[in-house]
Amino acid sequence: MTGGRGFYIVKEEILPEILKKTVKAKELLKNGKAKTVNEATKMVGMSRSAYYKYKDYVFPFYEASMGKIITISLILEHKPGVLSSILDEIAKARGNILTINQNIPLQGLANVTISFDTSQMTRNVEEVLEIVEKKQGVAKIEVLAQE
Repeated sequence: MTGGRGFYIVKEEILPEILKKTVKAKELLKNGKAKTVNEATKMVGMSRSAYYKYKDYVFPFYEASMGKIITISLILEHKPGVLSSILDEIAKARGNILTINQNIPLQGLANVTISFDTSQMTRNVEEVLEIVEKKQGVAKIEVLAQE
């Protein structure tokens, strides 16, 4: 997109510290650990003006992904129950599976793409993906798209 309207997923470790502090301040306000913007910005060590400058432009992945369709790509070991345990984890969080595409395993690994609706989820997407990533048999997980 042009005109500064595009969205990007960026790993936290390369974000400037001020953007990380903005997200932390927003979370403090959201969960009630800070009652005012002034209190939240003091707690994270940033100015109020910087907070107001960035607050509408930076969001944790889970917040931006709620109510969306997420497509993930996985590389899974070709073992019984691996895909089933992933689908079960998404279902436990009340994610609604829309599509599953699994390729024939090569050299003991299979590529799988799963799209699911997050609108009814009871846990945030980031948390579910972290759980899936740690499951035995998951070699790699990557978010492909968010619609």
